[in-house]
Amino acid sequence: MSDFDYDLFVIGGGSGGVRAARVAAGDAGAKVALAEDDRYGGTCVIRGCVPKKLMVFASEYAGVVEDAASYGWDLKNGPFDWVSFQSRLNKELDRLEQVYRDLLKGSGVETFDARARVSGTHEVTLSTGETKSAKHILIATGGQPVRPDMPNAHLGIVSDDIFHMETLPKSLLIVGGGYIACEFAGIMNGLGVEVTQYYRGAQILRGFDEEARGLVAESMRERGIDLRVGTNIVEMAPASEDHTASWTGTASDAAMGADVQQRQEMQAEVDGPQGPVWVKSTTGQERVFDMVLFATGRDPNTKDMGLEEVGVKLGRRGQIEVDAYSQTAVPSIYAIGDVTDRVNLTPVAIREGMAFVETVFKGNPTSVDHELIPSAIFTQPEMGTVGLSEEDAREQEPVEIYCTSFRPMQTAFAGRPDRVLMKLVVSKETRKVLGCHIVAPHAGEMIQLAGVAIKMGATKEDFDRTVAVHPTMSEEIVTMRNPMRTA
Repeated sequence: MSDFDYDLFVIGGGSGGVRAARVAAGDAGAKVALAEDDRYGGTCVIRGCVPKKLMVFASEYAGVVEDAASYGWDLKNGPFDWVSFQSRLNKELDRLEQVYRDLLKGSGVETFDARARVSGTHEVTLSTGETKSAKHILIATGGQPVRPDMPNAHLGIVSDDIFHMETLPKSLLIVGGGYIACEFAGIMNGLGVEVTQYYRGAQILRGFDEEARGLVAESMRERGIDLRVGTNIVEMAPASEDHTASWTGTASDAAMGADVQQRQEMQAEVDGPQGPVWVKSTTGQERVFDMVLFATGRDPNTKDMGLEEVGVKLGRRGQIEVDAYSQTAVPSIYAIGDVTDRVNLTPVAIREGMAFVETVFKGNPTSVDHELIPSAIFTQPEMGTVGLSEEDAREQEPVEIYCTSFRPMQTAFAGRPDRVLMKLVVSKETRKVLGCHIVAPHAGEMIQLAGVAIKMGATKEDFDRTVAVHPTMSEEIVTMRNPMRTA
């Protein structure tokens, strides 16, 4: 008989944790428990990938109605019904959460709807007061959005909140330039909201291929998003207050400023984060927005979990440090997914969970290959990417760049200015395709298949030997014969 209550205790009911728990229980026959203090399904299913993608679909219909006239259809464009859409969205999320619960139950995993804290190298304590022991503990608690450290930041919302809005704002300021900020800019703009976006850097989507992100930024502006780079918030306050004394520095009495600040915070508690917000930018402009959305980063969920007390090492941002097999500095404790801040993608967390089970319960040490992972950004148009950007590849070795940008048939016929981009980064020496970048409608669907070829080590000549599918946008990937530039 085991000396522990369980062979495995999983903390976190997201995609990675649930997959590891049910495979360990169902395939490996382990006695498994899982604790989740929020909704099952985690960030991706409940407040990330799934609801966001459904919102992307919803936001694109306005353009469909407009384009239809060019194709002979007389469709009527009415106002977007947020309440109706949100109701259907919530029903779908409820259904998916139940699927996750049923999968765990069907695999024999015992579940606790409670917060779990690590209280020993083989022990967790639940918020219910129960203490459970386990031979192995797996941390899969994901991450959470963060607000900037500035006065009145509580007046803004974060990405988790956007799915719970009772009504759509008329005007929205999005602060940030990463993929979450840019995706929601496109979504809200498509739903009829007046969107302004501030990003402190020189160009949005830092870290992605420069040419590709430049086209995304251009397209966002063409669609009506007021994108302002080199811009950030310096001050914000409830719009109902007189800001002159507290924000412009004209008050003669510091106590008066403190009193105004206190009244602002009290008013914010009454209004809630969706009340009108006065904002002053680094460029000196002042404006009132119905809502401010902070999309300024995410931090791993490791706060107050007792990890460092038992010897688990955390990085600068709170991420759990693990080896290639997801093992922490404490041999009995492992971690997967966003909480490790390796590659923060749901399919990666799932693979890490599967590799953990292979390693720990099936005696087959397995690590996850984090190289050449395809990914998509659901901006409008989408961006799909796999491998090295042109800039990173140039620093590594001599390369050839094959690139084309053009107006796709469907939208060109409708008279829209939209452009797409197809790009291959190729090693001069080995001829291998080091990176592929696509900016186009359905780029996510295209990059998945390109990712297979690139992961297999396909060369530019392999692409050239592939017959094009005509007429499609993706055919350009195999018809680019001459490099646009070399480096």
